[in-house]
Amino acid sequence: MNEIKNLKLLAAKIRLDVLEMLMHRGYGHLGGSMSIVELFAVLYGKHLNVDPKNPNKEDRDMVVLSKGHAGPAWYSALAEMGYFPKEVLLTLNDGGTILPSHPDRNLTPGVDATTGSLGQGTSIAAGIATGQKFKGKNAYTYLIVGDGELNEGQCWEAFMYISQKKLNNCIVIIDDNKRQLDGYTKDIINHYDLKTKMESFGFKTVRVDGSDVKAIDSAITELKAVKDQAVCIVLDTIKGQGIKYFEDMFSNHSVKFNNESINQAADEAVEKLKAYIAKEEA
Repeated sequence: MNEIKNLKLLAAKIRLDVLEMLMHRGYGHLGGSMSIVELFAVLYGKHLNVDPKNPNKEDRDMVVLSKGHAGPAWYSALAEMGYFPKEVLLTLNDGGTILPSHPDRNLTPGVDATTGSLGQGTSIAAGIATGQKFKGKNAYTYLIVGDGELNEGQCWEAFMYISQKKLNNCIVIIDDNKRQLDGYTKDIINHYDLKTKMESFGFKTVRVDGSDVKAIDSAITELKAVKDQAVCIVLDTIKGQGIKYFEDMFSNHSVKFNNESINQAADEAVEKLKAYIAKEEA
């Protein structure tokens, strides 16, 4: 129980960090960052074999955030784990920052893959996982890909390769938040049932509530036990997850904090998150 409590607490801290850094910046990719907060809490709070004091250690697990616009969620998780001081979060997108709009492996400690050109992270992850297999490393690659991103054919080419090579060390995680930049995924390019589709590509696939840290933890644990088959988690999420106002906002892909209603909702969310964190840490 304490483990789950700690994961929920970490998720709240990451969500607060994301909100505060975007409010400070005045704009940013809020929707898709919030929908993977719980995922990052579970990864960094329990599953990843990494060392913030030695980001380049051998045999570490690697994360590939193919939906690179959700970088603020990743940066927040890295800061919470001690890869760099939390004050650095407020330099997001500044000139000379180590936290650019999309992740850059040459700038940010803990980032192993430069991403943001949608679709390309899937191939990068496939290559990393292949290298891990060839070298006999006991390590995982966690590929995080957006549902809107799956419009890119490169994703499906990579999935076919991952399945053909039975790269069970590449855990594919699809953030199914049902929206993309300019609308609902079902209206733009309908992927239909992603679990069924990934299963048809040869993946052992589970679908879980992406706001439930216990369910995410259980899914990762289950798939780590799978041998000789590619694996996938479909996260059933909400864009803007965890803050009702932003969940209900239609155009929440990138939010501008430039009107009274948005600013008030953000301020209230900050206070609520701070109160929850203080209570849980007391």
